Amino acid sequence: MQRIRIKAFLLILLFPLFSFSQPKNVILLIGDGMGLSQAYGAYTANKGQLNMFTMPITGFSKTYCADRFNTDSGAGATALAIGHKANYESIGLDSLWMPHPSLIKLAKKKGLSTSIITTCDLTHATPASFVANVRNRKMNEEIALSYLNGDVNIFIGGGLKNFISKYRKDKFSLTDSLNARGYKVLYKLDELNFLQTKNQGNNLIAGLLYDEHPPLAKERNDMLCKSLTKTLSLLSNNDKGFFIMLEGSQIDFEAHLNRFDNMVEEILDFDKAVGIAIEYAKKDKNTLVIVIADHETGGLTINGGDFKKGEVNDKWTSLNHTGVMVPIYAFGVGAENFSGVMENTDVFKKISLLLDL
Repeated sequence: MQRIRIKAFLLILLFPLFSFSQPKNVILLIGDGMGLSQAYGAYTANKGQLNMFTMPITGFSKTYCADRFNTDSGAGATALAIGHKANYESIGLDSLWMPHPSLIKLAKKKGLSTSIITTCDLTHATPASFVANVRNRKMNEEIALSYLNGDVNIFIGGGLKNFISKYRKDKFSLTDSLNARGYKVLYKLDELNFLQTKNQGNNLIAGLLYDEHPPLAKERNDMLCKSLTKTLSLLSNNDKGFFIMLEGSQIDFEAHLNRFDNMVEEILDFDKAVGIAIEYAKKDKNTLVIVIADHETGGLTINGGDFKKGEVNDKWTSLNHTGVMVPIYAFGVGAENFSGVMENTDVFKKISLLLDL
């Protein structure tokens, strides 16, 4: 009771308009590099349809990191994961290089089931920020070791090479170690179909589906949607709830190359997963869904378009990240707390308070 009173007092201090409708589950979907122009471009190209645009609560997140105006994905995702501004390219560390537990780690400690689903290498910057505490995002082998800590019940993505002994400098077989810790290691997407649900959402799944980054959306065979659908069925039996972080990683990849059509395909692939999350929340009644980006990539502007034809006149101003704010979309229990302009670190703080982590 005392802890609840302290939390309530903190709510008044930190977030004067905070509404304490508590969800049991949180699904955080990160569209890497997806600014408002990227989302609106995909909405236009898709002839006026986008699941995230049906979410009733919207806000904006400031993305600057501790030492630069334009962040990278490491520092950007770290702010969301641990609630501290981080230095450029650092993972899970604050501006003084001190480690902090992520939402994944805190949720697991409280007894919630956890999951990371991504369309990149599982040791890449965004997923890494939720499992590791290292000084640089390029420390792939060290980041891969963090998955042995058992904080993530189900993780699905690419990056198999970082878990196999012959590709690692230390010659350590992380796949063997995962098996020894009770994980079912999957190497193909179709293997998800044969997984059986355990009681209390205690399934341990390591989906290492690709040697490096997965291919483009049109070649992934609905990897995101299939992975999220199966993960929801596996984790929903935990009475204490779950926390899922799902990333549409290659929105950023294609924006860096200014390839508008490919970027739209990546957003629409990501948005289908958003739709699945929304439908789950509608039925479950105890789930909060949040869609956000870690930063904007490419400085995209929309200079014209046609909804009926799905045509967009796109104009890029950069091959890199920019410093503009990115949109937040929210639906479900507690969604009302994500309106307005906020720091990216506030997203961590609000989720943490709502789940009482």
